[in-house]
Amino acid sequence: MKILAIIPARGGSKGVPRKNIKLLGKMPLIEYTINAAKASIGLAEIVVSTEDVEIAIAAEVCGCKPPFVRPAELSEDDASSISVVQHAIAFYENQNVFFDAVCLLQPTTPFRAKGFIDEAIQKFRTSGADSLVSVLPIPHEYNPHWAFEEGQSGFLQIATGESQIIPRRQELPKAFHRDGSIYLTKTEIAKAGSFYGKSITYIESNADFYVNIDTMKDWEKAERLVTHFNG
Repeated sequence: MKILAIIPARGGSKGVPRKNIKLLGKMPLIEYTINAAKASIGLAEIVVSTEDVEIAIAAEVCGCKPPFVRPAELSEDDASSISVVQHAIAFYENQNVFFDAVCLLQPTTPFRAKGFIDEAIQKFRTSGADSLVSVLPIPHEYNPHWAFEEGQSGFLQIATGESQIIPRRQELPKAFHRDGSIYLTKTEIAKAGSFYGKSITYIESNADFYVNIDTMKDWEKAERLVTHFNG
């Protein structure tokens, strides 16, 4: 399976200005994800998608020179990640370079354990699923079987649609949330506008090093974690 890794990194971040090239520990934030991708043996190609000159230079210094400039309309706040992925796919296909799957690696989740990407690729390959996402467990108190929605009558109803609530924590099925560290998707699914398709498998991330950097509070957490992260 030939896989294209796409690292999206626009320059217009607001919660943490210029975060993709801001130093986290001794490296720019984006370098953590570039290094993790370069360490993978399962990725055929790695591309940084950016419209920003400084980010492009930082990526080149890390050994990952962007082959194109991302269009401005795909770098606005409302631009979707799937549109960025579709643009990268189209760039390569216009050069008669084709991939079986794409791997989205967001710099905002910088701490991936050594071998994590290849473990995810191996599970994706063997599962036959349309996609794979990295996840973390949802604490039992937030399990969807214990969550409620307001119904049309104004009364609460169980979010899962069940008529009776599961009474004991031990009886709750496992539930997960996406953590943003990795998305693996068959190319034809991504080209159709989805990261997921009809069948989704998963890999659990290490909760001890989880951070998704969107605010300065997230950045401060990353600064605390980086001293203990070996990659």
